[in-house]
Amino acid sequence: MKKTTAIWLLAITAATAQAQQFQQEYGNARKPYVETMATPSRGDSHYSLGEPATLRVVARQGGVPLSGAVLRYKVGPEMLLPEVWDSVSFVGGEALVPMGTMGEPGFLACQYEFEAGGKRHADLVKVAFAPEQIESFTTMPPDFEAFWRQAFEEARKVPFEAEYFDVAEATNEQFITQLVRLRVGRKKWMQGYLTRPRTSDPAQRFPVVLCPPGAGSQRIFPSDYYPRQGCIYMKIEIHDNDQRLPDEAYNEQRQRNSDGYMRRGMASRDTYYYKDVYVGCARVLDFLCSLPQWDGKNAMVTGGSQGGALTIVTAALNDKATLCAPFYPALCDLTGFLHNRAGGWPKFFTSSYKDGRVDLPQEQAVATLQYFDVVNFARMLRVPTFMSWGYSDDTCSPTSVWAAWNAISAPKRKDITPTSGHWRFPSSQEKMMVWMRENLK
Repeated sequence: MKKTTAIWLLAITAATAQAQQFQQEYGNARKPYVETMATPSRGDSHYSLGEPATLRVVARQGGVPLSGAVLRYKVGPEMLLPEVWDSVSFVGGEALVPMGTMGEPGFLACQYEFEAGGKRHADLVKVAFAPEQIESFTTMPPDFEAFWRQAFEEARKVPFEAEYFDVAEATNEQFITQLVRLRVGRKKWMQGYLTRPRTSDPAQRFPVVLCPPGAGSQRIFPSDYYPRQGCIYMKIEIHDNDQRLPDEAYNEQRQRNSDGYMRRGMASRDTYYYKDVYVGCARVLDFLCSLPQWDGKNAMVTGGSQGGALTIVTAALNDKATLCAPFYPALCDLTGFLHNRAGGWPKFFTSSYKDGRVDLPQEQAVATLQYFDVVNFARMLRVPTFMSWGYSDDTCSPTSVWAAWNAISAPKRKDITPTSGHWRFPSSQEKMMVWMRENLK
């Protein structure tokens, strides 16, 4: 193992030295040799039903318009692309792809690729058709709110039994950071990094910000981003994986605790893994609002992907929440694929994602999932909501996110960046922060 590591380090060192030598001899390129841009025929990527869409792909090689190269593409409903590829050639640096149209609200996707400059260039572009008319296929059970109200109140009877661990490397003259382990249900624990601004004024109070995690069971890390804005901040991990463990032990624990968690216990709404997660996140907000440093007025929840879903859930379940800021939320419109339309992560009822496998009869799974579909929690939201998402996202489909957005009746503001995938531009975060400051009490 040591020999392999040494060889690997030598290779990295040699490659770095070679790159530095090349830059010294020939200069450092400020642009890629092959530059590309794909632009839909409508600038905002929004079309009316029945309106044809065209994708214009522009490519330059060393500043010269590309000609003759073949662009391969396939077009179809997002996440349901055909197997067969079509093709068109670049002429004068342009290739035009006819994407067609849709007769029902939704998204068309174009996956394309071409060879130039000795490399493969590829991208995924999606366009929307009447997205404001997209409705979820998930219905709200008559006892939905009663079920979750009872589950949350039961969890509230359990004391937190909070355990605190100092985090020296994230504590300084400005901030105090601790790893906190909380009991958030009868059998459920969560961990999180709690960071508080230091203050010399014992009467000073702060808003609180809760950040639920994305999918999986990766380590979380402390952050002073929100504390620098004058907030108490907590980033949580939902599986109770011990953040203090060394990597090897941590990986063993997370595999044991977390692998396939999105399918665990799906046979019933009472046994499904996400029940304790949903209620647990709402309980963490209770914990933050129990801190003596809380200002008693402002409690925001924000996160992306699974964290975006848990943001909506927490804000819907806990009336202490005052602001809700999800980014590209997962777990929306979970039965979409049963209706030949893209559903939300984990892409249940499709073979396109391994964690989307459902290991029980379809009717039974649907009966459970309607209690966990985030669209139903979006229908419950009563607090100001900022939501941001992109259209090139093939993890949390924009179709499913629009279904959640359209279900929100609370005051809301959206930030759509069509070219972003399962990530956000810095400007989207900045817009959210401006919105947050505007809405603080």
